[in-house]
Amino acid sequence: MLTQRLGHSGARKTRGLRKRLHVAEALTPEVKLLTRDSKRLCAAFRRVDKFIRYRIFNIKFTRRASTVVMLGTDMKVAETPKDGLKDYLKTDPYADWLKSEGVRVYQEYYFKSLAQVELGPWERKGGSGAVVHIDNNHMPNDCHVVEIKPGGKSEPEHHMYEQTIYVVSGRGATTIWQDDKKKSSFEWQAGSLFSIPLNSWYQNFNGSGQEPTRYIAVTNAPPMFRLYRDNKFIFNCDYKFTGRYDSEEDYFSGKGKLYTRRVWESNFIANAPDMALYGWKERGAGGINAMLEMCDNNTKSHISEFPIGTYKKAHRHGPGAHLVLLSGTGGYSLIWTKEDRSDMIKCDWALGSMVTVPNDNCYHQHFNSGTTRARYLALRPGDMGLYKKGRGGGGEYADRSIKEGGWQIEYEDEEREIHKIFEGELKRNGATCKMKAFIPWCTGEVGPTSERDT
Repeated sequence: MLTQRLGHSGARKTRGLRKRLHVAEALTPEVKLLTRDSKRLCAAFRRVDKFIRYRIFNIKFTRRASTVVMLGTDMKVAETPKDGLKDYLKTDPYADWLKSEGVRVYQEYYFKSLAQVELGPWERKGGSGAVVHIDNNHMPNDCHVVEIKPGGKSEPEHHMYEQTIYVVSGRGATTIWQDDKKKSSFEWQAGSLFSIPLNSWYQNFNGSGQEPTRYIAVTNAPPMFRLYRDNKFIFNCDYKFTGRYDSEEDYFSGKGKLYTRRVWESNFIANAPDMALYGWKERGAGGINAMLEMCDNNTKSHISEFPIGTYKKAHRHGPGAHLVLLSGTGGYSLIWTKEDRSDMIKCDWALGSMVTVPNDNCYHQHFNSGTTRARYLALRPGDMGLYKKGRGGGGEYADRSIKEGGWQIEYEDEEREIHKIFEGELKRNGATCKMKAFIPWCTGEVGPTSERDT
C-alpha cells in the first residue's frame, strides 16, 4: 500500500494530494494515469498545479522575503504569521457607560405598561430608572424610563446626545440654560411631550410632594458614545449649539408652525393625546397624523390615530421606533420578519403600552380592536432633517406600496389570516369591523372609504 510505504507523514501528504486532485480531476486527463507510486503521484500533481496556474488563471508566484509576488500584476501579498496573532477587540463604550451608571437594563421590545416597568436606583436622574436597549449593534437609540421621587429633582446635566421626553404620569417642571445668567423654566404634566436642546444644561423637578412622576426619554446615546468613545466629551463638552437654542424666552411656549406633509414644528406639546392631527390616507382607513420637528433634532417623533374597528397597513422601516399608546381601550400590534410570518408575535395594547421595532427587516401592523379611537406616539430615529421635495414626513418608502418599490403591504396584498385575527378580536370586545370598503372578505360594515380625505 502507498500509505504503508510512505509512513504516517507520507500518508497525510497523500490524503491532502488526493483531495486536491479530486478537484482537479475535471481539468486534465493526466490524473487518470496516476499510479500508486508516490513519485509519479507528486510529479503528476505538479503538472496539474502548473496547468491550473498557467492555463486557467495565468498566474505565477515568486517568493521575496515576507511577501508573495503575483507575477503579471503589481500586487504583493503579505504572508500571515501562523502563530501569535490575536483577535482585534474593542469594548462597547455605551455598554461600559451603562455599567458605570449601575442602571437596570432591559432588552425587551414590548412592555404592556410603562407605569409598571420595574426600576432600580439611578442617582443621576433623581430617583430610579431603567434603560431599554435592544441587543442590536445597529440600534440607533435607547429609551430611559425615569421616576423622580415626590419632591425630588434630577442632577443638573448636559450631554452630546439628543433626547425627547414623554411624561407618563405626574407633573413637574424643567429648567434649561446655556449659562447660569439666563435660565428658562416650563411646567409639564402627564401627556406632555418635549425635547432638550442638544448639550444644553437642564434639571427636572417633580412638582408633587406626595406622588412620584414618571417619564420616558428616547435618546440617540448609543451611537454617540460609540462614535466619540470618550465619556468626558459626551458630558463635559462646553460648546453651545446656539443655532438650535439661544435662550429664547418663548422657546418652550408651545407655539408651533405647520408645514406641508403634516409636519408640525414645536418644542413643547402640552397634551400629546389631544393635539390636532391631519389626514394621511396613504397609511390606511381613516388615519390621521402629525410629524413632529422638535429642537432642530435629528431624532424625530410622530403621532397617529385611527378609528374604531380599523387597522393600519403593514409596513417596515429602520429599527428604533418606540410606539407608546396614548389613548384607546384595546388593540394590538403584529410584528414579524419572515415572509411566511412563522415568527409573528402579537403585542396587546393597554394605555401606556410600548412596542419597539427591533430591526430593519421587521414588518409591523397596528390594529384598533377596542371601542374608542386609538392614538399612539412614535419616538424614532430621524433622517438627518433631509426631506425630498414631495416626499418625507414619515419616510420616503414607509407609505409606498412594495409593488412600487416601497415598504408597505397594501390591504389587497395582505394574507387573509390578518383580517381574520382582527375580526376575532373585535368580536371578543363587542365591537364591529369597519373595513368593508377596503377588504372584500370583511364580514363587518363600511366605515372609512378610500375617497375620504383621511
